[in-house]
Amino acid sequence: MSDLNVLIINGSPHRKGCTATALEEVAKELEANGVATETVWCGLKNNAGCMACGYCTSHNRCAIDDIVNELIPKFEAADGLLVGTAVHYASASGTITSVMDRLFYASNFEKRMKVGAAVVSCRRGGASATFDQLNKYFTISQMPVASSRYWNSVHGYTPDDVRRDVEGMQTMRMLGRNMAFLIRSIALGKEQFGLPELEKPEWTNFMDPHPRD
Repeated sequence: MSDLNVLIINGSPHRKGCTATALEEVAKELEANGVATETVWCGLKNNAGCMACGYCTSHNRCAIDDIVNELIPKFEAADGLLVGTAVHYASASGTITSVMDRLFYASNFEKRMKVGAAVVSCRRGGASATFDQLNKYFTISQMPVASSRYWNSVHGYTPDDVRRDVEGMQTMRMLGRNMAFLIRSIALGKEQFGLPELEKPEWTNFMDPHPRD
């Protein structure tokens, strides 16, 4: 299982800032536990939001040819996805939100049983709301979510502040170990049992089919 790997996406506008400090701590534990990592920084990329044009449904790539199309094959080849962002107005950065919207929507490959994890960095507040936002990408895609002893957040205004957040850094280390264990366990399970049976999707529109007068 030496070929197991995690794609890490850093959505912070600061390449070596607080978010990167937290992600690096997780990556160290993943590597130490036999899971390779690749980090892609997209924090200053000019990323547009989804246009709902439908191009991706037949092309497995986005009509907007930017970093999202570079990430799609990396995501497909990965056993897990680790996403980090700074908190902007109690939510994920606009950049990482646009990237995640289009990355998940434009990629048509099977994502179930890839392990997902989110890491959030903030000076003071908004971490839990941002954490919830990012986890929704995983749970709608049948991706198991790796967790830690606490919600996956660090606090600080500078990387040195984050390093002094001993609880936050411990949370990152435990996340790395737990994510590696989950990835390795799923790989063993797939070898022995295969993937769970799929059902044909059912679509329900919450509209009255017989409008009242």
